[in-house]
Amino acid sequence: MKRMAALVFPGFQTLDFFGPIELLAGFRDEIELVTVAKSTDPIVSRHGQRLCVDAALSDGTDFDVLLVPGGDSALTEAIDEETLGWIRNVSARAEVVLAVCTGTIVLGMSGVLDGKRATTNKLDFNATIGLAPAVDWVKSARWVEDGKYFTSSGVSAGMDAALAVAAKMFGQDKAREMADGSEYIWNSDPADDPFAYQVDGD
Repeated sequence: MKRMAALVFPGFQTLDFFGPIELLAGFRDEIELVTVAKSTDPIVSRHGQRLCVDAALSDGTDFDVLLVPGGDSALTEAIDEETLGWIRNVSARAEVVLAVCTGTIVLGMSGVLDGKRATTNKLDFNATIGLAPAVDWVKSARWVEDGKYFTSSGVSAGMDAALAVAAKMFGQDKAREMADGSEYIWNSDPADDPFAYQVDGD
């Protein structure tokens, strides 16, 4: 059984979080989901939903998979040193790390993506990648895989990246079964980025 830490913070983007969880935690016999935040107080999403939290950052870093969602608040709520240090420690041990949308900037600011290829939300691309200048940012990509790190473009692209994670962990057939069971049309080509045109100046 793999343990997956899903980080949350006030104002997190709901689809960034629940989309990948639907697909990865759907492997219920293989993955145990643990929602983690700075404290175990309920966290309010961008859309006002209150989410129960299973564990605080201080409860440990013993996880096999890490999910870091994004949201408009990510770069104010999730970049304190306690959170970034926890991300570094979890990432060092984890088999797979997945970040979605502006969560990829948070991951980049932790330093774990230094020298690695990654992508992020296209609408905020030029405005945010300077916060993690040591990352090799890829402008046109639905998601990017570099070793154990998976980073995705905005919001729904996280679901495509999550299925790529599932394929890495459980095989392509199992990932395809999960997509089909969810009636989700999986964009399985990481280079197929129909929203790259949204990058500022393009």
